[in-house]
Amino acid sequence: MNSFKQILVIFALTLGVALSMSSFAQTAMEPGKMDMSQQAAMTDGEVKKIDMEAGKITLKHGDIKHMDMPGMTMVFTAKDKSLLTNVKPGDKVKFMVVHEGGKMLVTSIQLAK
Repeated sequence: MNSFKQILVIFALTLGVALSMSSFAQTAMEPGKMDMSQQAAMTDGEVKKIDMEAGKITLKHGDIKHMDMPGMTMVFTAKDKSLLTNVKPGDKVKFMVVHEGGKMLVTSIQLAK
């Protein structure tokens, strides 16, 4: 009988942990309860180079806070090549980047005011 009680206690604890994890995961995925500091935001940058054929843009940028990335100059892929038609090297821009499919994708870019 002692081992039966131990099995019940272990089962109850395991079930409780599983239910807690499920509830936590569901709450964490609700938009109103997400950590807003980790959501994509516009970043300041300067266009250094554009490769329209490859759909790539080289940007000197400030810190990308939602990705914990310090300021640097790097090449990004445009999610849509048409994003690159309104900017040219030397332009000051604001852009949004996400990590998707193993690539850093620029999803929005506009001239800075």
